[in-house]
Amino acid sequence: MRAPTPTETRTVTKAAERIDRVSRSQVDKFEQRRKMLADAAIQTLSELGYARTSLREIAQNSSFSHGVLHYYFRDKVDLITYCVRQYKAHCVLRYDQIVATARTAEALADGFADGLVQTLRDEALMHRLWYDLRSQSLFEESFRADVLEIDKSLERMIWRIVSRYGELGDTTLVIPSPVAYAMFDGLFQQALLHYLSGSDSALPDLRERVLLLLSHVVSAPQTTNA
Repeated sequence: MRAPTPTETRTVTKAAERIDRVSRSQVDKFEQRRKMLADAAIQTLSELGYARTSLREIAQNSSFSHGVLHYYFRDKVDLITYCVRQYKAHCVLRYDQIVATARTAEALADGFADGLVQTLRDEALMHRLWYDLRSQSLFEESFRADVLEIDKSLERMIWRIVSRYGELGDTTLVIPSPVAYAMFDGLFQQALLHYLSGSDSALPDLRERVLLLLSHVVSAPQTTNA
């Protein structure tokens, strides 16, 4: 069997490259379509929650047919986890920007607290959907891995915030990452419940308690003897 000539090798390589480009383009278009469908479905999902939502229900509240939704998402679990993952990734970037731009511990604390207040006020239903999904994962093993992955990304985000807060204030963190995340997440979930219940103090209380908690996750500033 003869070896291929250089010309034949180049021809095969170019053909493979074209096939690869087409494949990548198809994957990109598929993912773009999923994002578009998820954006259209988020409002319905956040209003109805996990238990009351089906792909058919989402289709009835959007311009897309049930068949289209089912083509791009296996089921409502696939769609809901995709929506929440996309939203939480956006949240992480928002707080990373606060970490990157703050120049003092006080500025970081204010930016973090104000950011939590703003997202609670403007996006309460999306956060409710996340907590609904996380609670459901205790019973539904099918999306437990996705929930754990999202949860871990949020823990890392909180750790970047408190770590930078400690650096800017020349202080030492006194609690580990999982504990820090659990405390801030607990504050936020409690505030969300009060906010959805119509409490006028939910937002200012959240801001005050976040600032208080931040001051307790670090030791006193380092001092030097004169």
